[in-house]
Amino acid sequence: MTATVGPITQDSLRAQEAMRIRAARPDLAARHDLTSHDGLTAARSDITAEGDAGSLVTVVLRNFDLAQWVRDTCVFALSVGPQQAADWRTSFTRTVFLAGNPAQLRERFRFAHIADDDSAAWTTPGPAALTFSLRRLLKLFDAPAGLPARPDTLVEIPDGHHRPGRPRARRDLYVATAECTISEALVHVNHVLAEAVLDGLIAPGDHLVVHQVPRIVGLPARLATVRVTTEKHLPGRLKAAAGLTEEALVA
Repeated sequence: MTATVGPITQDSLRAQEAMRIRAARPDLAARHDLTSHDGLTAARSDITAEGDAGSLVTVVLRNFDLAQWVRDTCVFALSVGPQQAADWRTSFTRTVFLAGNPAQLRERFRFAHIADDDSAAWTTPGPAALTFSLRRLLKLFDAPAGLPARPDTLVEIPDGHHRPGRPRARRDLYVATAECTISEALVHVNHVLAEAVLDGLIAPGDHLVVHQVPRIVGLPARLATVRVTTEKHLPGRLKAAAGLTEEALVA
């Protein structure tokens, strides 16, 4: 479920986060007042307390290039089956990122998608127990540096399974870089892309233009979906960490 996000305000960010929680977990919406910051915080605490319950994807990363990773994240999400997608969506597309070399692991572990250059590999969404041995073997991917500066980059999603009758679309993906590490950007962009694919906002053959900006404010286009998180040094205040704009047709 998605709704166009108007000007980025505290009210619009709370509304977007409440809609995300309500769509994935109606039970949390029934327990908490999602119109308030305290209610959203309580719902998030409940989600964190669930630990390894629900569906999980594990990603092994050898190295990270934002544009390449955006492409392969979409390719992976497009391959997820309907039931697996529903379960993963209920778990808020929870994903764990590990440091490792997929080329050295592909014979020991089963991956649903491996990047062409072996830079990253994704497991199928499923119970955490299925990837316990992999997660025990490798350490979390820790990249405390900020995203390296780069110009706007066009990413083309492979069209091997293009949807008949659906015109190819172009969207802009904005990533906020201020006070954001590479590890944090992975989490934020992963949620935006995975949920956009599962919600039908991104399809094979689509084009995404990746923009790195200090903050997501004053954009020339409206956002179709946004990743909402808390300001690090301003408790109680939300910010847009990543966002995907409404579509435009590819010429």
